Amino acid sequence: MDFNFDEIIEDGQVESKISFITNIDNTTKGTIEQEISPENFIPILPLRGIMLFPDTMVPISIGRDSSFKLLKDAQKHDVPIAVFSQVDDSNDDPDYEQLYHTGVVGKVQKIIKLPDGNRTALIQGFNRIRLIELGWNGTYNIGRVENFPENIPAKGDREYIAVVDACRETAIKLMRTSEMTIGSAFALNNITDRELIINFTCANLNISNKERIVLLEETNMYDRAYRLLGILQREYQYVTLKIDLQMRTREELDKQHKEYFLRQEMETIQEQLGEKSEDEINKMREAGKKKNWNEATAKVFNDTLDKMSHMSSHSPDYQTEYAYAQTMLELPWGEYTKDNLNLNNAEKVLNKDHYGMEKVKERIIEHLAVLKMRGDFKSPILCLYGPPGVGKTSLGKSIAKAMKRKYVRMSLGGLHDEAEIRGHRRTYVGAMAGQIIKNIKKAGSSNPVFILDEIDKVTQNTNHGDPASALLEVLDPEQNSAFHDNYLDTEYDLSKVMFIATANNISTIPAPLLDRMELIEVSGYLTEEKIEIAKRHLVPKELDNLGMKDTGVKISKPAIEKIIEDYTRESGVRDLDKQINKVLRKVTLKYAKDGELPEGELQVEDIKKHLGTEPYSRDKYQGNDYYGVVTGLAWTSVGGEILFIETSIDNGKGGKLGLTGNLGDVMKESATIALQYLKEHCDLLGIEPAFFENHNIHIHVPEGATPKDGPSAGITIATSIASAITKRKVRKNIAMTGEITLRGKVLPVGGIKEKILAAKRAGITDILICHENRKNIEDIPAKYVKGVEFHYVENVKDVLDYALL
Repeated sequence: MDFNFDEIIEDGQVESKISFITNIDNTTKGTIEQEISPENFIPILPLRGIMLFPDTMVPISIGRDSSFKLLKDAQKHDVPIAVFSQVDDSNDDPDYEQLYHTGVVGKVQKIIKLPDGNRTALIQGFNRIRLIELGWNGTYNIGRVENFPENIPAKGDREYIAVVDACRETAIKLMRTSEMTIGSAFALNNITDRELIINFTCANLNISNKERIVLLEETNMYDRAYRLLGILQREYQYVTLKIDLQMRTREELDKQHKEYFLRQEMETIQEQLGEKSEDEINKMREAGKKKNWNEATAKVFNDTLDKMSHMSSHSPDYQTEYAYAQTMLELPWGEYTKDNLNLNNAEKVLNKDHYGMEKVKERIIEHLAVLKMRGDFKSPILCLYGPPGVGKTSLGKSIAKAMKRKYVRMSLGGLHDEAEIRGHRRTYVGAMAGQIIKNIKKAGSSNPVFILDEIDKVTQNTNHGDPASALLEVLDPEQNSAFHDNYLDTEYDLSKVMFIATANNISTIPAPLLDRMELIEVSGYLTEEKIEIAKRHLVPKELDNLGMKDTGVKISKPAIEKIIEDYTRESGVRDLDKQINKVLRKVTLKYAKDGELPEGELQVEDIKKHLGTEPYSRDKYQGNDYYGVVTGLAWTSVGGEILFIETSIDNGKGGKLGLTGNLGDVMKESATIALQYLKEHCDLLGIEPAFFENHNIHIHVPEGATPKDGPSAGITIATSIASAITKRKVRKNIAMTGEITLRGKVLPVGGIKEKILAAKRAGITDILICHENRKNIEDIPAKYVKGVEFHYVENVKDVLDYALL
């Protein structure tokens, strides 16, 4: 070999390219048969990826702790070890059947600790042995072995000498032509012992252990040499063929490069003569004749081609005009897809893809009906607004599928450059069309369903213009039939495009832009609706994503409700989708690992096991055991909630009002109005006016870390104060919501559907609400209000008369 092992020992390193070492002067050759007896146990060292042959040395990387302990013991006591290779290198603890049964007796010459912390041992191989029995002494493998002697041909056997010499010559040629080191060839050339030549070559040859074990098991050295010669010739032919292929590939690449440069030169000559540019212009002119555009657009296009014909194809202006002409040709001028006006089919597609959203679906079906009757109708500009995760964007895909139109989407979130909408003028370097025209080109038709996502997040009045104002022309049905893109510098008809904008908060959309759109609210889902969405859409989708579609795994309704109530807090279903994915991943892991599927549907207990501790908990009704505690109903961005208003009275001059619980200004004003009304109407409570001068009132709303605001707690606060003053408890299982005025009038509030759902979850059976909110309750399907009785009130007196016992 081509390295000094003593130097490597001193440096604490072993060169990774050299896998096997032999002593050229043959002093290591010999046997230790006298120390091997089938009656005695000997340490067994399993090797991975390599194989030790008689009379050779091998450095091995020590990975297993058991192997390190075995080698340390063998070195310390200077005892031989039995070395066998593994059948499967991935097995960390091989048994008798997982080891090749033919091996070599070895001795540990050196154990080296490398600078990176790894350990390497140098093993010297001696005579062959067979494995009889494998055992374990509690620290490492031990076993019983027997000698497996070799038959060596007689000295002077000419046929044997010829085969060995052929092996040496072929191996040296192979080493010099392959990636093996020149030092290996030099070492082989200097070995004189024929058996060592064979074993050295077997050990160094880059073949699998399956082939090596066949060589090691050959008892007759002549047979081993003959078989080795066949393998060497095969490997040499493979290397020679590989080199030949590389040479051919290099020649082919050289030929391709030559052709490429010749073509480039030919194109340059054509450009100099003007032949190429003229040819391109003529092709464009012919393509323009096939376009369905008006005379004005055709004139702009032809003028551009005429201008190009008088330019050098090398000039930057030519390239600018060429790009412009290409854009004009790629746009689908007057090309429309045929709408599918089958109303029943459209209704079926929309219902299949989305549960609920009745108003949106109804509006789309109405639009299709008008299209069907008129045959030509300007597309409306719809704006779907609502909380995140309710399916506003995905609804656009369903509409496109129902109408069989192309679908494109443009995200407006953070858009701050007006040129993104209208494009750049061609006088600028790198000018290009705006995103509207680009997406029309991408759609390939002039009537796609075009989603304008997050329109409420468009930046206004920046240094680069006002993108929100630029959208006015796009979204005005009276103007967008002649949309002007700065890059095209001609009109493009967008009137057949069905624009659908989405927004979370319409209050941030400029009024002129809002006025041009038809607003459709996509409110948050009730728990019942979320359950249906999960059963119909989310669970099948996640099973398909995880490759578990055909396993029949299901999640029960109570389990889905558990996820919704205790593991999510949202109006939409985005987080619910993530939690369902998390549950099904656990099921997938179990199935992939052990082949086990859950019996029947996943239940609530399974959800707890897979998702762990519940991060959220819904408030529950706390009874009417205390004066001054009243249950109110609140709307939040993640759905309805119940909240408790607590009031306490204490003696004190001045009649101070204390408010705690992180209340907003509007809610503080509601408390002030409620107190003022009760002061003015002491007769309702049966108390003297002087009561308020001698008592302090403190109002608290629990969960002080959560900000609370809004006027809808007005009647709740008034009832809480009245209950605390009169020591009259509030009726059982009752909740209320409504704004009050100084005259005691109860005003309507919003978020009724979400508030009713929160009340049902908390076990409320009676709800006090403004009589003007009756219309909101009538819009809610009967199944969602079942079990709750509504009491409609007009003033605070009605509230107190019913609520207080």
